Amino acid sequence: MSRQFDGTERRIALNLTPDELLTTTRSVRRRLDLSRPVERDVIEQCIAIAQQAPTGSNRQNWHFVVVTDPSKRAELANLYRKGAEIYISHPSAMAGIKLDDPQRRATQERVTLSAMYLIQHIEEVPVHVIPCIQGRTDGLPTVAQAAQWCSIVPAAWSFMLAARARGLGTTFTSFHLFFEEDAAGLLGIPFKDVMQTALIPVAYTKGSKFKPASREPVKTMVHWDGW
Repeated sequence: MSRQFDGTERRIALNLTPDELLTTTRSVRRRLDLSRPVERDVIEQCIAIAQQAPTGSNRQNWHFVVVTDPSKRAELANLYRKGAEIYISHPSAMAGIKLDDPQRRATQERVTLSAMYLIQHIEEVPVHVIPCIQGRTDGLPTVAQAAQWCSIVPAAWSFMLAARARGLGTTFTSFHLFFEEDAAGLLGIPFKDVMQTALIPVAYTKGSKFKPASREPVKTMVHWDGW
């Protein structure tokens, strides 16, 4: 780890190899430092790196809306919590999760507690980043939807990797999108022309060590030359 000092704030740059960066960029919720502000130029550095992500048709038709104003974060948090209630009450929320496996069940319980913590405290996270893309995919065929998402998702992931390298934690969330139009009105986003794709809470982390997550063996999800 290398440390850079800038006035009274300590900036941390983590010396991670590409493999370490890719395998330890976790969804961070409970380990977000809610008391420490995030410098504007650090967010801008991460967005500048995200600009280099692959973009469909070489057309960078996406934007990042960065929300730091406490009152707007609080209003977003209200939408987020209402969306979370809708999602949690839906049967599909737990679909496909093998709760008969004790290890998987314990992991899922930790993830659920972590998600609940963020739901309760999201307005305290100092920065909310909302990746947006011009052009809505409502009702479009899969190929058209993929053409849109294949640009914004790599950019958002690049942003999250850049944040991790700078000692910041993030998680890709979407509960507020149940009320996307309300969020658009709050933030002045032209709803008919611009689609929000996530809400990424951003904060420095408590500690910088994160481990690769437990995953199923690769052979269980790779299909050579057909399903």
